[in-house]
Amino acid sequence: MRAGPRFSNSLATLALAALVAAACTPVEGGARRARSSLFIGIDVSGSFRSTGNYDDAIEFTSHYLYGHLNGLGDLSVPSAVFVGSVGGDRPGQPKSFQPVHKFQGKTPEEIAAVLRDNFPPEDGFTDFNTFFDRVATLVKQRGLVLAPLNIVVLSDGVPDTTPDGGAADDESRYGAIDVSKLEYLSRSVTVRLLYGSPTVSVAWERDIDRRRVRVWTVDDEVMPGWREQFEADLESSDDQHLWTWVKDNVDFRVRSRVL
Repeated sequence: MRAGPRFSNSLATLALAALVAAACTPVEGGARRARSSLFIGIDVSGSFRSTGNYDDAIEFTSHYLYGHLNGLGDLSVPSAVFVGSVGGDRPGQPKSFQPVHKFQGKTPEEIAAVLRDNFPPEDGFTDFNTFFDRVATLVKQRGLVLAPLNIVVLSDGVPDTTPDGGAADDESRYGAIDVSKLEYLSRSVTVRLLYGSPTVSVAWERDIDRRRVRVWTVDDEVMPGWREQFEADLESSDDQHLWTWVKDNVDFRVRSRVL
């Protein structure tokens, strides 16, 4: 006996419901899967420090975290937050990620102090591939697969090393940035590069091989504009203008890449 259209539609509905439920089911230990994940990478190499943007990046990150953790200005509140460094004393060196507990209940000034203490710009290399590999590993270990994944990288965007040892002035090094391990962690994976030069930003958007991963960049000439949103000074952390600027410029919803 052949199933009728209504029966087939019911099966499809049940299958879809099961898939949605799987994304929200409790994981081991009784915790629920995160509905969204935020990973932040801070470039701690000498090359980023030499651009003069490191201090501004730390200050921005402290407000960015503060705004998202408290849902200010309608910013989304991520269910999982990790902050790590993009760099190392040698190529391929894994680095630790600080969990959300390091930043909860703190003011932007206190968050900035934690960031400076944990991520001083003292490393010799900028290593994006090791950073992205570590993000993918943590997403799997923490049961965050299927949750929308937002990866914010504060860096000049220039890789210091390539897998084949390419020269520092070799433009092909941008094509060697590998995001393949991020591709199928979620239907929504966005990598945001902040503080790259216009030339570097274009290279990230154009040369990084990807299928599902979305790339969004905000140039180093644009990023200082976040400070202009304060009506008085950096203590005006509830300033709506700042959160609107963040939503419009940094958290911009990126469309899928057209292949």
